[in-house]
Amino acid sequence: MNQNSPETYQLDPAIAARVRFNDQGLVPAIAQAADTGEVLMLAWMDDHALAYTLATRRGTYYSRSRQEYWIKGATSGHTQQVESVSLDCDGDTVLLRVYQRGGACHTGDRTCFDADRLA
Repeated sequence: MNQNSPETYQLDPAIAARVRFNDQGLVPAIAQAADTGEVLMLAWMDDHALAYTLATRRGTYYSRSRQEYWIKGATSGHTQQVESVSLDCDGDTVLLRVYQRGGACHTGDRTCFDADRLA
């Protein structure tokens, strides 16, 4: 294991006590454009991904399907520089305000929420 990988980062106990992770040890994380307020994507974080994001200011998530960490932009170059991290009132959702470089969606689109409008 690489000493700079998310697995090695520990969440501050005071922060960990405030976050309500689900039964799988995950919390939903919404990425929002810091400059426009546009909702870019939703992903999942565990305590290590959240700790890594807070320490490095790079959007870092946990892939439920691949069961591994992914640092936004590590392979695509479409990076997220994190401006702020907040919890909702219940502590069960994380909001990241980010400066997105390139597309936030895995399809390459700026946002994951423009493909299939329902209304």
